[in-house]
Parts: sequence; C-alpha cells; structure tokens
Amino acid sequence: MIVAIAAAVLIALAVAGIGYQLVAAIAVWRALAPGPTPVWIGSAPSVTLLKPLYGAEPLLAANLGSFLEQDYGGRCQVVCGVSANDDAAIGTVDSLRTRCPAGIDLVVDNERHGSNAKVSNLVNMMGAAKHDILIVSDSDIAVGPDYLARVVGALALPGVGAVTCLYYGRGDAGGWSKLAAQGISYGFLPSVIVGVQLGLAKPCMGSTIALRRETLDAIGGFKAFTEILADDHAIGVAVRVPGLDVAVPPFTVAHGCVDESLPALMRHELRWNATIRRLDAWGYLGNGLVNPLPFAVAAAAVHPLVWPVIPVALLARALVAASVDRATASKAAPWWWLPARDFLTFGLFIAGFVVQSVDWRGSRLKVARDGRISG
Repeated sequence: MIVAIAAAVLIALAVAGIGYQLVAAIAVWRALAPGPTPVWIGSAPSVTLLKPLYGAEPLLAANLGSFLEQDYGGRCQVVCGVSANDDAAIGTVDSLRTRCPAGIDLVVDNERHGSNAKVSNLVNMMGAAKHDILIVSDSDIAVGPDYLARVVGALALPGVGAVTCLYYGRGDAGGWSKLAAQGISYGFLPSVIVGVQLGLAKPCMGSTIALRRETLDAIGGFKAFTEILADDHAIGVAVRVPGLDVAVPPFTVAHGCVDESLPALMRHELRWNATIRRLDAWGYLGNGLVNPLPFAVAAAAVHPLVWPVIPVALLARALVAASVDRATASKAAPWWWLPARDFLTFGLFIAGFVVQSVDWRGSRLKVARDGRISG
C-alpha cells in the first residue's frame, strides 16, 4: 500500500511537471515573439548607464562594449564604478574609452555604505550621473543594439515606474559555466515568463533596472538598499508601492556565466536559492516541484511499469529548450546535458531549504527573512 501511494504521488508530480513544461514552452514562444523597436518623434531622452564593476571577469570588455554600440537617438552617459584603485576592471574601462564618443566616467571610491558591496558602489557612482533616466545593469550582461530604444520606450509608457529585462544564460568560462547557463535559459527564464503571464511573478532583476531619478529619490535612493542581498527585487517592490508598474518588455539580454568549477556553480546557485526561498517560500517550492525528470525516475524506481513517463519528461524538457533557443537565437549547452542539469537543479533546490548562509565574493553572509544580510 505504501509503495503504491508513493508511486502515485511521484507519478502525479511527474505528470504535473510535464504539463508545466509544455505550458512553459508555449509561453516562451509567445512572449518573446519579435516586436517593433520604438520610433522616437524628435530627440530621444538622455540616459545615464550605471555599471558597477568588480574584477576583470571573462568577456567584460565585450559585455561593456555592447552598451556602447546602440542605435539610439539620445545622449548616453556611461558611468563605471569600482571600490579599489587596483581593481582589474579599470584596465578594461580604460581600453574602452576610445570607443565611446562621450567618454566613460570612472568612479573609484572605497567608501562602504552597508553590507551589499554592489549597492554601496552604486551610491558612490550617483554623484557622477548627469541625466534623469538611469539604467543599472550587472557587469555580466550583454545587449543588442536596440536595447536602449526598447528599454527607454517601455519606461515612457503610462504608469511604468521601472523597467527590467528577461535574460538567458551564456557560458563564458568553459563547461561548468555552460551548465550554469543551461539552468538559467531552460529553467529560470521559462519560470519567470510563466509567472509574469499568470500574474504570479513581479520580477525586477539585475539584468536591467531602468527608472527615473525622481522615482529613485522617492524610494530612498540606492542607500535604502545597502543592507539587502536581493537589492534588485527590493527596488522593484519599492517602486510598486505607490502603484507604479515594473515593465518587462518582450526581449532578452545575455547573462554571462563565469563559474569555472562545480563548487563555484553550487555556491552561486545556493545563494540564489537561499535568497529566493526567504523572499517567496511558496514560489520557491512550486518552482522546485515542476521539475519532472527526478520525479519520473523516482516513480519508475518504485513502480517499474511507469517507466514511459521518463522519455515523456525528457521530451517536454527538450521542447522548452527548443523554444528558448529559438526565442534567444542562442544555445546555452547541448541538450543531452539536460538530465544532469535537472538533477543538479533538484539537488540544489533541496539544499536551499537547509542552507543558513551564502557565499558572496568570498564572504559568508546570513540572509534574514526580509532579505537583509549580515556577516
């Protein structure tokens, strides 16, 4: 009796997960259909791009360079920031200055304003920002030439207080980084799209946070988020408080994954999992239970006659991968890696329930239920 109940539960979870994967494949296909780039009448508004940097990560020059090659009619100021005079990213910024007609402003300031080093960097950088439209994006993000036109166009829509961008994974440091990219492209990205379409997710992500200076001032500036690990999420929550929306335009940017080993990948993803679980426990649980392959294999182990659910689960995951690859015009990693990636994802999902602290740039930090961090 117990075996039969266990098999039934596992089969139900596997079938539900398969159904979710089919929904996700269709959602990605529809959500990321090519759309028109906004056409500006007259001069486009001036923009300040804020790029907080830390070290010379792989493809940093190419990532930053993609923001300098924009089909955009307005002025664009680029402000980069580091917290140390010997930061390796400085050399990359210096080499790119010749490609930016307006120049790139570099802020070097080691003043700390809280536990979150990235947000502390942004606080220091704001003194150099000249324009009223501010766009923050992580250093590992690469964009297409229509990025600014799309983001600023979305910000101009009525009722929009901020804009964020969907992103897919791109492995920049070998096989392990490609496995990390696969988790983003074929796991995280579809889940965000489904969540947005069903009204269950309200993302605001470090891939892009675009907002007006007056909006940033109204939520307390970057200083209000210096003790929060998931600063991007917290900014989105604050923007929505007065009734404004955080828009998610129908296109993607690339997130460069730089994990060079399995331990590095696990530390990175455990940090994400621990943060998400504390901010949205039910969403975290639901996202972990729609991974069909581990449940299909477990069901077949308990009741061998249900083995056909395994290839069906594999097919459903392949459909998601195909939909994402088409929509992003990229491929995170070979599809035959997907079973290993899905079991790794499930293992890290379980580990996310027990981890009490996270590794961030070599430091161990505790994450409270409200997302605040402490050493």
